[in-house]
Amino acid sequence: MSRAINFSAGPAALPAEVLSQAAEEMLDWHGCGQSVMEMSHRGKEFISIAEAAEADLRELLAIPANYKVLFLQGGATLQFEMIPINLLCGKTSADYVSTGEWAKKAIKEARPFCDVNVIASSEDKNFSYAPGQSTWKLNKKAAYVHYTANETIGGVEFHWVPEVGDVPLVCDMSSNILSKPVDVAKYGLIYAGAQKNIGPAGLTIVIVRDDLIGKAVPTPPTMLDYKTHADNDSMFNTPPTYAIYIAGLVFKWLKRHGGLAAMQKKNIEKANFLYNYIDQSKFFHNPVRVTDRSRMNVPFTLQDEALDEEFLKGAKARGMVQLKGHRSVGGMRASIYNAMPIEGVQALVDYMREFEIKHGN
Repeated sequence: MSRAINFSAGPAALPAEVLSQAAEEMLDWHGCGQSVMEMSHRGKEFISIAEAAEADLRELLAIPANYKVLFLQGGATLQFEMIPINLLCGKTSADYVSTGEWAKKAIKEARPFCDVNVIASSEDKNFSYAPGQSTWKLNKKAAYVHYTANETIGGVEFHWVPEVGDVPLVCDMSSNILSKPVDVAKYGLIYAGAQKNIGPAGLTIVIVRDDLIGKAVPTPPTMLDYKTHADNDSMFNTPPTYAIYIAGLVFKWLKRHGGLAAMQKKNIEKANFLYNYIDQSKFFHNPVRVTDRSRMNVPFTLQDEALDEEFLKGAKARGMVQLKGHRSVGGMRASIYNAMPIEGVQALVDYMREFEIKHGN
């Protein structure tokens, strides 16, 4: 059976090498007679898996020693609440940048805890660009500044790091983490759901600077306190063990393939190949400002939306799946994360060209 060319936005495609290794180790991990799914999270076998995963992630992102890496649950969505709970530290306001659906959700969930200052927004143009730094109305008294590095639905990505002075910078990197090198030291906290570039759904990674842990006022409920998880090496309760294991395999796959600099080069090549075709086409259109286009999620529309279903049906017949755009925006969306090979993007462009020749005016 041949594998589909999977353009899903998440849960997303995983590297075939990783899936093959996981299959080989399913019944017996390294001669211990158990599947990873059956291991005690307190046992030496799983502890070695978790320690290796953290060490490899630290190496890939060059995470400084004064940052904790937490393996949590609840998705990025739970972090929308945990961040204000933990980082307000007695302050009453936080700054947020609104660039699309995920930023809007983060803003909505923060509002019960503090005054949210929307310091910049691209809603005036239907979230089709990333607001330039010069437009940001930063508040020096804010507890932190939050932005979404890549909007999975709208296909807008920041290709620069904001400068916010001494206020901690917080970033949702769920859909572009590990796609390129990151200067972690510029951030107070980075968080990411795993199900796009890291591994299966169920795992959330938080990278948080030491001085931001344990200072929440009032003290948060136990499971919502970063200190709880930092003090217990992410094992206060049973962590998502199998998701951590798969993430660890992905980290090793990235290291074998040249690390994040090599991955960035490949991702630029894939994105440029697809955008170049869209831009020269009169049949397909991408709405995002060129300088802010996502390398991970490429939304596009057809000249006639009445042809959408036929386009999707033809794509599926050619082994390409999950190209339908998010229900909130319609159209199409090709998510081309790290695990998507250039050949998959080439197959999509070949099909788009064929479809345009048949249906274009």
